[in-house]
Amino acid sequence: MSLLQALCQIPAPSGQEAALTEFLLRYIQDQRTTWHTQPTILAGGEFQDCIILIFGTPRTAVFAHLDSIGFTVRYGRQLVKIGGPVVETGYRLVGQDSQGPIDCTLAVDDTTGALSYKFHRDIDRGTALTFYCDFRETETTVQSCYLDNRLGVWNALRLCETLTDGIVAFSCWEEHGGGSVAYLAKHIYETYGVRQALISDITWVTEGVQPGLGVAISLRDSLIPRRSYVERIRRIAEAAGLPHQLEVEGSGGSDAKELQHGAQPWDWCFIGAPEDNVHSPHEIVDKRDIESMLALYQVLMREL
Repeated sequence: MSLLQALCQIPAPSGQEAALTEFLLRYIQDQRTTWHTQPTILAGGEFQDCIILIFGTPRTAVFAHLDSIGFTVRYGRQLVKIGGPVVETGYRLVGQDSQGPIDCTLAVDDTTGALSYKFHRDIDRGTALTFYCDFRETETTVQSCYLDNRLGVWNALRLCETLTDGIVAFSCWEEHGGGSVAYLAKHIYETYGVRQALISDITWVTEGVQPGLGVAISLRDSLIPRRSYVERIRRIAEAAGLPHQLEVEGSGGSDAKELQHGAQPWDWCFIGAPEDNVHSPHEIVDKRDIESMLALYQVLMREL
């Protein structure tokens, strides 16, 4: 879990993923010699802050978004949401501006719901603030801000260790409307002919998806994937004997929305561990679900 903790501690709200991208590129360069297959690395230039790793002869692509929710400093100590963070007066926010490091608290107006910060000085407008990372690990759980989606990134990086054939794509902006998967998907489809995807992201604990019972295979959220593709995935999971749960939701989305709305004929399925306290500083995931998530991805990338 030391890798996961390191990922959670790097601020990377939507639009400011560069620091996390640099960390991943260093990690990949350091670790790739221990991986089963040496990937081709695509980064920089037209890929902006995204990274694409190409292994062997790929058939399937895994997408994991780098960015997190957060806040942008506006005027007069106002804050604007990045994505959909949970807001509560007293949450600890951190960042950096031209005057130095920032460690302040969130304030929510009881009447209007307007957001602001409490700090001993004004913060430069446009500065991004994120939840302070208090990473907590027990024998059975991990808890931190930004497990969504640093855990999805962790899963993708661990998958790289054994991957023979496949693509791993790290995307940006997912929490605030997306925008990068469209050009990543176009490049992958046109260059490698790959058109089936797995979305390595984190879902919710609900009345139908419980912690500790296995990774969730989503049958639908606000979008509906092609059922024949999802059924292939279900059959592989069942044949492998891996613990998993089936998720059915009417809201929520992921990098899949850009695949489904794009011009290429992509199949996709969201597969992720369920977390509680979503989009708060206290997101929590059961380790058994983390284990089953990685195990299922390893099987699917061999057999899809």
